[in-house]
Amino acid sequence: MECATVCKLCSPILSSPRSAVVGKRKQQLSNHTKFKFCYSKFKIQALHSAQTHLSSEVAAEKSQSSTDFAIGELVWPSPSDEIPFWKKDFSSWGVNPEVPVDIKKDSDPMHIIHITAEMAPIAKVGGLGDVVTGLARACLSRGHTVDIMLPFYECIQKQQIKDLELVTTYNSYHDGNWIQTNAYHGVVSGISVIFIEPANQFFKGQNVYGGSFNELEAYLFFSRASLEWMQVTGAQPDIIHVHEWQTGALPLLYWDMYHNLSLKKPRLVLTIHNMEHYGECTKEQLSKSGLDGFIYATIEKAVDDRTIGHNPERLSLLKGGIVYSNAVVTVSPTYLKETLCTGWLASTLIRNRDKYFGILNGIDTAMWNPATDIFLPAKFNAQNPEGKKLCKYYVQRGLGLASEGILDGNHVLDMTHKVPLVVCITRLVPQKGLHLISHAIKRVEELGAQMVILGKTSDGRHNQGPSIRILLMFSEELSHLLYAAADIVLVPSMFVFEGIDEGSLDSALDRALAHYRQKPDEWNGIVQKVMELDNSWNNTAGKYIEVYNSVRVRL
Repeated sequence: MECATVCKLCSPILSSPRSAVVGKRKQQLSNHTKFKFCYSKFKIQALHSAQTHLSSEVAAEKSQSSTDFAIGELVWPSPSDEIPFWKKDFSSWGVNPEVPVDIKKDSDPMHIIHITAEMAPIAKVGGLGDVVTGLARACLSRGHTVDIMLPFYECIQKQQIKDLELVTTYNSYHDGNWIQTNAYHGVVSGISVIFIEPANQFFKGQNVYGGSFNELEAYLFFSRASLEWMQVTGAQPDIIHVHEWQTGALPLLYWDMYHNLSLKKPRLVLTIHNMEHYGECTKEQLSKSGLDGFIYATIEKAVDDRTIGHNPERLSLLKGGIVYSNAVVTVSPTYLKETLCTGWLASTLIRNRDKYFGILNGIDTAMWNPATDIFLPAKFNAQNPEGKKLCKYYVQRGLGLASEGILDGNHVLDMTHKVPLVVCITRLVPQKGLHLISHAIKRVEELGAQMVILGKTSDGRHNQGPSIRILLMFSEELSHLLYAAADIVLVPSMFVFEGIDEGSLDSALDRALAHYRQKPDEWNGIVQKVMELDNSWNNTAGKYIEVYNSVRVRL
């Protein structure tokens, strides 16, 4: 996934005064947002913040006095607490479901159904969940009807769903049997969600991914069950929007099966968030969905080009989704160009170039707004940034990076909060620049700063030294807290930066930390300017609406 002004393949990034991102983007910011010293292989960029961008929904907060963000009596956390500070009970999840009244409505509304493996905040592992929720909310704001269809993972916390109820019980096919399936309806962050729950063991487990079930077969079942639900209920959306390899088989099922039944109106849009996951699938596994998997083993359809001539050859659900969708979107115009030039899917994308679009992801400025974020111990905005210092100190205290300092009212007197805090939130895999993260840990320590890394990995990493914390998990609550606390965010994803070497990273960190310490007023001013840029989902949604309208039909 690509952040609005920062990077591909990472979660939405937030910031506030004195926050920046390390890296060089091939797609530059406009001149007035560049640091004047961005000249080497790596670039330090002022970071546009989802947490501090004041959208129209919260613009009135600009005039508020600092007393509006009073925190009352904070209970400061400690690493010895029995319950970690990011696992405490929060009053509610999601955001205010009310649609902003000042968003201009589109003149020709349509019905859009997203079919997805993730949705923020209830079933989120990475950026996919944020994109689905942000885009859905933006389209709702523009006057469209939007539903999301999601597997009813066992790990979903039902208390996060408003008005949850069973609405349909039906059967859907898998591997020669018709499986009883429940469809529940609920509301999450103001969005209508249909949860698909089969009677077998699919989607059981304590995490979204990695359960005891066969993941590939489970998503094949989910893809067909979603279409079967539309068939049973008579739903005829204008657009069925599928995401990633997990729902890549749905366009095949639609055009070769359900379009020949009752689903005549929908047109299919696929968004590719990460080209590295292909949805490798055997012909026999695809056949379990009710399709004849062997007829898709051709260059023109879904054969995995990497396995041609091998025994056995395999299929790629992502490739099949590209071929069978009416439109294909990836996460930025820059990434579109890259994928047309490199990677084994390049030839498929070139053959389908006329329906391939690059749209830069937006930021949900309601979910990631520090003036209202329920996960933050203190609220703040661009005009009243004092709460950010408290958030930083709160995180430092909770992770054992700060001593028990002194507070004067809402002001932190402990000097620990002046130590630069570098944050990296990512999956700890080679594609995300893992070697650079490892090197950054050493360099940050050498420069007298602190670093917190949040992410999952398959190997055994752990805390290193008194100023480094490595948290091997995913936590929506903690990601909000860390972004709010961060002074600098490190985003070293591969394919995104030029100069992906340790020397370039050292240079970038050196310049960032020196500028933070030596020119704080200039740092704050640059970041505040970037905060005023509008990278909300409303702009991005407009581009998606154009794609939807280019393929929709009226029966």
